[in-house]
Amino acid sequence: MAEKSFNAFEMAQKQFDKVADMIGLDEGTRELLRNPLREYHFSIPVRMDDGSVKVFRGFRVQHNDARGPAKGGIRFHPQETVDTVRALAMWMTWKTAVADLPLGGGKGGVICDPHNLSPREQEQISRGWVRQVFKNVGPTADVPAPDVMTNAQHMLWMLDEFEALTGGRYPGFITGKPVGMGGSLGRTEATGYGLIFTVREAMKHLNMKIEESVASVQGFGNVAQYAIEKYTQLGGKVICVSSWDQNDQTSYAFRKMEGIDLQELLGITDRFGGIDKDKARELGYEVLPGDQWLDQDVDVLLPCALENQITADNVERISKRVKLIAEGANGPTTPEADAVLEKRGVFVVPDFLANAGGVTCSYFEQVQSNMNFYWPKEEVLERLDDKMTSAFWSVANLADKRKLYMRDAAYIIAIERVAQACKDRGWV
Repeated sequence: MAEKSFNAFEMAQKQFDKVADMIGLDEGTRELLRNPLREYHFSIPVRMDDGSVKVFRGFRVQHNDARGPAKGGIRFHPQETVDTVRALAMWMTWKTAVADLPLGGGKGGVICDPHNLSPREQEQISRGWVRQVFKNVGPTADVPAPDVMTNAQHMLWMLDEFEALTGGRYPGFITGKPVGMGGSLGRTEATGYGLIFTVREAMKHLNMKIEESVASVQGFGNVAQYAIEKYTQLGGKVICVSSWDQNDQTSYAFRKMEGIDLQELLGITDRFGGIDKDKARELGYEVLPGDQWLDQDVDVLLPCALENQITADNVERISKRVKLIAEGANGPTTPEADAVLEKRGVFVVPDFLANAGGVTCSYFEQVQSNMNFYWPKEEVLERLDDKMTSAFWSVANLADKRKLYMRDAAYIIAIERVAQACKDRGWV
């Protein structure tokens, strides 16, 4: 029942209000930062393959751009709502600020289901989205990127439309492009690897040894796959992973106590990250209900799927052995569950720090596109490691100094940076 009334934007505002109270933020700045600066709602008419015309609803929300151009993905999802987009835009503002990138926060979306749309229809939606907002976005104003159910091809269609409308070449308008068309090497790995760079640093902080640690992961999309890859490269062991089954419209958890084999699982996974249950059983995996990734007797939990996954209803199921949770997904832990984790002394690397690797590498892509000069992959990943490590320690040191929960410390750093930029510009 609780999940139906869950509102991501209310949760984002609640998190913000808590920290605004802690730092005594003045009324004007608080009012400015708890709502988006700008929102665009529009209709995208598309002639479908059967000759009919269907109208899709699109959004772009620019939460704050005091520190630089708005930055954030575009989601194609049948359950997309403007409140989800608002929340994600707000989280992007804090994410770019905590990672100390010269960017603001934005997010976009279209209510549609790519599973039921031909490539041509998806192209028309992509180009239609750009036609509605091209005067309000661009390399110096607002830089989109891929998100849920969008990819490099969608970005390229959008870039092509933007360049056709503006009459120039602007590869820095959008990120997540294919390599060779202005994309950055290392971008595919960035979010998952960045997540594990923060896990590695958190373990140093907690005096844990990664090679003696065991983890359970929710999700088996891009972020989870590369997080598992990097975690096992560093010596850790993953015993459980959950994945969404497109056919059953439900999720399952796959467990192997001696450690899952990433390449083996990738060999039986569809393009949406769904693992084949029967083949997994043949390979010796236990197939469990999807939510059982949470119950595992492990040291580390990595939620890398959707928002609102660790809640007041299930937080007590988390094993007492769990010392560290690093949030690869956006907003996976509700404030009520967060309070329980804080009380239990679980060390949480909050989402907008833990998964900032994606936007950090998007920023690197933007820089390379604007310079029209591209770096080798090793350089991209090295710079990513530096950025993530430095962001982690700025938050951990503040948390230690002021005896704060990590999420609160990350919020304080992010909100103070954005508030200061608004003050410096004379907005408040």
